[in-house]
Amino acid sequence: MSDKNKTASRVEKAATGIEEDVINLNERLHMKGDGETVAHELRLLEALLFAAVEPIDVETLRERLPEECDVGVLLAQLSREYAGRGVNLVRVAGRWRFQTAPDLEPHLIDIKETPRKLSKAALETLAIIAYHQPVTRPEIEDIRGVSVSGGTLDVLMELSWVRLRGRRRTPGRPVTYGTTEEFLAHFNMEEISDLPGRDELKAQGLLDSRLPKDFDVPIPMMSLDIDEDPIEDDEDTEFVMDFMADDDKPSLDD
Repeated sequence: MSDKNKTASRVEKAATGIEEDVINLNERLHMKGDGETVAHELRLLEALLFAAVEPIDVETLRERLPEECDVGVLLAQLSREYAGRGVNLVRVAGRWRFQTAPDLEPHLIDIKETPRKLSKAALETLAIIAYHQPVTRPEIEDIRGVSVSGGTLDVLMELSWVRLRGRRRTPGRPVTYGTTEEFLAHFNMEEISDLPGRDELKAQGLLDSRLPKDFDVPIPMMSLDIDEDPIEDDEDTEFVMDFMADDDKPSLDD
């Protein structure tokens, strides 16, 4: 299945799920006659989501809402109510949040915080980590063809887009890198499989049109690989990074 069809299928499936939840909510209203209760639950859910400083997962919402309410149904109803408004209720990285409607973003650009501009080296490194995770620093350098400065990885980790995943079960036990939920949330992706595939990247001019027939975009692995151990809880993450000595010569990474 092509990436375009895969995306369409996922959107269609999500839409079908929302419709089913709305139908269930309507049945609940008619069968139990608890319209006031549901309205109160919706208001409480709306308030929780607006007050949150970061996206909230369903489990946290269940802890804050009345025990008998159906959080999935309420989220579907609230998402539908906000679908055509200035802000939308969306799910990113398995969590829920309100965000500006995409078509209105150009009108707010003068009041939005200026984003930190990443260097070309940082963008390339981030892309390699996103698609090749779990990946070690030597593997990143092998793919890029140049050395990776510690500063580049520091920037990506300060932004909370990249994390230390574990250690490779090879001599030296090098650290492996991967992306975070903050990375997914920033780029409005529900899961890492939403990354653009080969056809999408070619259509955007990000891949050479003369690629070999057997070329394919790597599939990232979010869970621990079979040859990867987790970072131990007692390891000080400030000293976990594999501090490979940078060359004395000027780096091509800056």
